[in-house]
Amino acid sequence: MTDLLDKAVEAVRGMPPETQETIAQAMLDLMNLGAPSEIPADDLQDVLAGLDEIGRGELATNEEIKAAFRRFER
Repeated sequence: MTDLLDKAVEAVRGMPPETQETIAQAMLDLMNLGAPSEIPADDLQDVLAGLDEIGRGELATNEEIKAAFRRFER
């Protein structure tokens, strides 16, 4: 273990158990970043169709992307 990780673990030891659990889960989640994940069977066809669109060069324009994000503004 590196010195920095030792310091971090020592700091977390002094925190409440709930906080320790949250930090531990975050560390485990970070370990899985970039790891392949299973695609639910219900979504597989949509994912494959999207990949086909990308392969054909059918990408959203910058304006289409901006419009999509504007739908979430209040």
